Amino acid sequence: MRAAELARRRGVVTTTLGITQTLAWGSTYYLPAVFADPVSEALGVSRTLFFGIFSGALLLSGLVGPVAGRLIDSRGGRDVLVASNLLFAAGLGLLAMASGPVTLALGWAVVGIGMGCGLYEAAFATVAGLYGREARGAITGITLFAGFASTVGWPASAFLIEALGWRGALLAWAVLHLAVALPVNRLLIPGVRAAGPAAGPAGGAAPAGTAPGGVPWTMVVLAAVFAATAFVSTAMAAHLPRIIEALGAAPAAAVFAASLVGPAQVAARLAEFALLRRASPLLTARLAAGLHPVGAALLAILGPVAAVPFVLLHGAGNGLLTIARGTLPLALFGPAGYGLRTGLLAAPARLLQGGAPLLFALVLDALGPRAALLLSGALTAGSLIALLALAGRTRDPERG
Repeated sequence: MRAAELARRRGVVTTTLGITQTLAWGSTYYLPAVFADPVSEALGVSRTLFFGIFSGALLLSGLVGPVAGRLIDSRGGRDVLVASNLLFAAGLGLLAMASGPVTLALGWAVVGIGMGCGLYEAAFATVAGLYGREARGAITGITLFAGFASTVGWPASAFLIEALGWRGALLAWAVLHLAVALPVNRLLIPGVRAAGPAAGPAGGAAPAGTAPGGVPWTMVVLAAVFAATAFVSTAMAAHLPRIIEALGAAPAAAVFAASLVGPAQVAARLAEFALLRRASPLLTARLAAGLHPVGAALLAILGPVAAVPFVLLHGAGNGLLTIARGTLPLALFGPAGYGLRTGLLAAPARLLQGGAPLLFALVLDALGPRAALLLSGALTAGSLIALLALAGRTRDPERG
């Protein structure tokens, strides 16, 4: 009976974080795709400036992440997540009142601080603190919910803009943080870390391989892998339909193929939970990194006829990589210091994410779609090679 009660409570925490993460992603990271045009037009700023400010918010979130992670390590995640809801609401409110570039930047700065405290890394650190090495199932469960953030967030934003205008829509998102996310995070997330060896320092020893300065090689490798794959993920999110169309597909066909990314991500996460949850997270990460280059090669060689297979492979890899960002540091390093560590690992990725759409657009415009696919395929293939190399520098992650 006690085991059943613990499982039920863990299910409540996972569901709570899954719902609040869906709201957090949908009302922040996925806002620009829908809000950029009406906000830029109303304020008289260019789309380039709008996205430049958004890129600054992503960079700021990367700088805040390690601080938030350290707080979660020492105090638990509930209060940090509640603070992120307050920051999201305040930032969205400031955006709703923006009158020009300065106030627009101020609003996004507050949202960026909130993203550093309240997106996946914070949720993963929260369950790692609560459940130690047994947090893998909760991490996968959270991503299953939040995998629908764009699917829910984009239509919801469009509906709210149509009904309330863009300022009213931003205020509506702010109210949802205060009325829904904040109370459920406060009431349903335990306020203290779980006791026991799973959450204690004994599980947190660093891997054996270290650089001469004492920095674990594994941290260096993972930071590079997460940064490279985040660059590809963000670039594809911004340019995927355009790449397929540039290879000869009709616009409607390109949009249809690109729309399969979300379902492919969720399907891959379900498959991971059903088939790979007892396997090493390194296996999941390697599989994830290897799917995109295979799809990119097919698309570059075969053209638009391979658009759907490419999108399915890319989406599946992207879905698995989200899980790997949470489970791989936990398996390789243990739960002690997990929040700070994942914050540090995420910082380079946030930096590259901010510049990914612009840099990828330059390659696409100057060299064409096949060169862009070569770049994305090379980055993910390099990530796969780096993950394969980890076998010689770390202990068996399942043995800890």
